[in-house]
Amino acid sequence: MDEDTKDWETQLQANRDEKDRFFAEHRQSPIPPEDRDDFDGLSYFDPDHDYRVEATVTVHETPESVDLETSDDRTVRYLHVATLSFDLDGESRELHAFRQAADESRTLFVPFRDKTTGQQSYDGGRYMELEPDRDLSDGDEITLDFNLAYSPFCAYSDTFSCPLPPESNWLDTAVTAGERID
Repeated sequence: MDEDTKDWETQLQANRDEKDRFFAEHRQSPIPPEDRDDFDGLSYFDPDHDYRVEATVTVHETPESVDLETSDDRTVRYLHVATLSFDLDGESRELHAFRQAADESRTLFVPFRDKTTGQQSYDGGRYMELEPDRDLSDGDEITLDFNLAYSPFCAYSDTFSCPLPPESNWLDTAVTAGERID
């Protein structure tokens, strides 16, 4: 294993350990307080470098408003700000990236479903958040690391309302990376 891969795996494990501590101890954890004593960490797929891919960005200068359904049958409005094109499992694929209208950050919200959804991962889909260090332009490359894919808080408690991935973000492949549900 080369040094970059070891560094990546070390950072990924540190990220997972930090998240497990948050879920176990923090007052804003989605784990109900009465269940935290029995919480022994989230479940994850094994780290897999093949699920860390480079995506080409297409920026939408005039983002389309999209109403995403939520886990509690409401809708929430997002802006479709970019399309991310990448190869995964030998196929060309794309995911839409969103941002809420009032959000001034560069963070891209990428909800998705895949062939593990409802079986090995949460039935409402999973999320990735990408935090580019500058404004993106057409043709830029950004890393999509599905090992960082996570289940929304509504997977752990009905008190949360979570956006569901739109059909345009349903991948026709199994993404065996990131958080899983046992």
